[in-house]
Amino acid sequence: MSINTVGIIGAGTMGNGIAQACAVSGLNVVMVDISEAAVAKGVATVAGSLDRLIKKEKISAADRDAALARIKGSTSYDDLKSAQLVIEAATENYDLKVRILKQIDAIVPPDVIVASNTSSISITKLAAVTSRAERFIGMHFFNPVPMMALVEIIRGLQTSDETHDAVQAMAKALGKSPITVRNAPGFVVNRILVPMINEAFFVLSEGLATAQDIDAGMKLGCNQPIGPLALADMVGLDVCLAVMEVYLSEFGDSKYRPCPLLKEMVAAGRLGRKSGRGVYQY
Repeated sequence: MSINTVGIIGAGTMGNGIAQACAVSGLNVVMVDISEAAVAKGVATVAGSLDRLIKKEKISAADRDAALARIKGSTSYDDLKSAQLVIEAATENYDLKVRILKQIDAIVPPDVIVASNTSSISITKLAAVTSRAERFIGMHFFNPVPMMALVEIIRGLQTSDETHDAVQAMAKALGKSPITVRNAPGFVVNRILVPMINEAFFVLSEGLATAQDIDAGMKLGCNQPIGPLALADMVGLDVCLAVMEVYLSEFGDSKYRPCPLLKEMVAAGRLGRKSGRGVYQY
């Protein structure tokens, strides 16, 4: 199955990043959000991102204009009918995703593939609310989408080989490096990453080293571009805590218990960069 047009639900950070990656690669995009303002903001973000690439001499002004011409902003799900793949990129909330997926399912033709850009919700469970479970898949892009090479392609229990192969080929056409993952809480990257961040909070709470030295140790000793505590501030401490709580409840294994210091900081409203203070002050 060849994919020429991609529908994207959500014009926020992930949605507009996916739209940019698709449009730059020559695919047509229909980006849908609930209001004209949200759609306009999403398109403006893509334009600003492409302008920065022109300044860095990565693309030409003609490339930018061609990419922007391929993106159609809309507030109507009816405009998704021309797509061969629809990617849901709404907020990480199960009930909201289910509501959106049911709307997509009712409108697009039965042979259209539907994907969710989720970082934690079960693909098997989401597939089950649609009438096309074998044509449903997870596409977990990483932020910032235009820069990050990785896409986790998550197979639900029902996902067909044909669906997987079409989506894998499309991800490669975007210049991404996809990895195939079986459905499980946190998939692969976050399953390893977030418990590591949680462990860094245990090390901090036990007073083994300062936050700066913990981060310096992991950067210099493990060649990580950013230390785990600084990364937690970037991701959001509330997000890290929520992910650990999902692991603890889904796996029932005490190794996933959230660090009390992490819980305490979230309770204090120290969520990281977005609140001006987390492990570090911003």
